[in-house]
Amino acid sequence: MITYLYWAAVIALVVLCLYAGSRLGSLGKGAIVGAIVFLSGWLAYYFHFEQVFVKRFGGVMRINVPEGQRHLGSTWKDDNLWVENYDPKSNECIFSEYSKGNLLEGRVIIKNCNPLIEKKEASGAFPAR
Repeated sequence: MITYLYWAAVIALVVLCLYAGSRLGSLGKGAIVGAIVFLSGWLAYYFHFEQVFVKRFGGVMRINVPEGQRHLGSTWKDDNLWVENYDPKSNECIFSEYSKGNLLEGRVIIKNCNPLIEKKEASGAFPAR
């Protein structure tokens, strides 16, 4: 919902620039200012507001799990989303960071990680306490 309000405000500012340009006799200059406002709004959303809206105000964000991997979990660290996937072919757990604007993303790979197979006791009984 907050995302829709943000984009409604950006579009309203663009329309206001076009209207002001036409009233002042220079629709071309109003269009240029409107384009700058729209581009600034888009860059601000992509590089700053997207994850802030999702985490703090209940926005929507979509991430695809890479082909051949299994999703295990995800968590927030500050305003960055960390996603854990498992690659059964290489037997690795992969933690990927999704930061604002996809800049400075971190990645942690744990080798010989096998979280999807349960380990059973050799005797088949419960362990003694």
